[in-house]
Amino acid sequence: MFGIKRQVIAQHERGLYLKDRSIVKILEPGVYWIVDPLGRVKIDVYDITEPAFAHAYVDVLIKDRAALCEKYFQRVELGEFEVGLVYKNDKLATVLAPATRQLYWKGPVDVRVEVQDIASDFEIPRAVVRLIANARANELAVAVRNTVYPVEVAEQSVGLLFVDGELVKTLQPGLYAFWKYNRTVKVEQVDTRLQAMEVSGQEILTKDKVSLRANLAAQYQITDPVTAVKALVDITGTLYRELQFALRASIGTRTLDTLLGDKGELDRVVFETVRDKVAEYGVVMKSVGVKDVILPGEMKEILNQVVQAEKAAQANIIKRREETAATRSLLNTARLMDENPVLLRLKELEALEKITEKVDKLTVFGGLDGVMKEMVKINV
Repeated sequence: MFGIKRQVIAQHERGLYLKDRSIVKILEPGVYWIVDPLGRVKIDVYDITEPAFAHAYVDVLIKDRAALCEKYFQRVELGEFEVGLVYKNDKLATVLAPATRQLYWKGPVDVRVEVQDIASDFEIPRAVVRLIANARANELAVAVRNTVYPVEVAEQSVGLLFVDGELVKTLQPGLYAFWKYNRTVKVEQVDTRLQAMEVSGQEILTKDKVSLRANLAAQYQITDPVTAVKALVDITGTLYRELQFALRASIGTRTLDTLLGDKGELDRVVFETVRDKVAEYGVVMKSVGVKDVILPGEMKEILNQVVQAEKAAQANIIKRREETAATRSLLNTARLMDENPVLLRLKELEALEKITEKVDKLTVFGGLDGVMKEMVKINV
């Protein structure tokens, strides 16, 4: 019939009845015949399996239709420093931002909202941090994408939590998440393990004006992350420069011969210099070692010539020393044989033995006595 329309509200639906653009009532499941010859009535149908109610007249409904609102909706109002964790059928579904007013349909979906005061405690509870930080591609992921700051502090590291530029506290290894509402949150991680650093290719002049290149390796450990981060903008950069300066200063005050003669002394000087400077920043130097001292090609050739000359002189000295010792030993032997006839006779027999080893035939005159007494004589 003209002016009468039929409206069906299903079991999972509710109808918002508006007349002259004003909320009059809410229609429950059923079939309705609405007489509206002038087109003054409008029915907005809502699927209450999606319980969040969004409408331009929410504020009017809450204020002017309080009884209606109380009957059909669950009302949530958050302050400027409150966040709502929305659970649907006991499963975390989404997050409500501060200063939010939200209505949820009372129906098949059980909605529960946990309100968290973030005025001072803005860390997300450990019970739900994994759900929020690793949210899947759903409503929860969309809600927390730009509102949650997740961070995982690695093993053997310390996390420094900064809020609005101020260091608030340190974080031990683990997974954390923080609300970003009304504040800027940042976490810096500092590795507290033993770390290595190399300073390579340093062109340096020695005290005697010899140009060389030096490579240095160092090991260090950050023992006080708070002091280190507060005092230094770039921890590794500062340490690198201190090692570089100490290496240059140590080589520049020593001659080439001194450096090549005792590299361990250079290691010790660089280590002690840098250790004292970085200790106040919460950094402990463990070891420093000069890996290589590289000379130019012509300098290597000159040094090789010097070494060869030194070794030749040393060899000549040793040779003369041995010749002198041999001569002195021979003189002592002669003196002993002169003083002892028996020793002289033994030497003669030794000479005879050596002679007989090298001849094939031997003609002897005078018998055995001639062999023993006349064939070999050592005159002293």
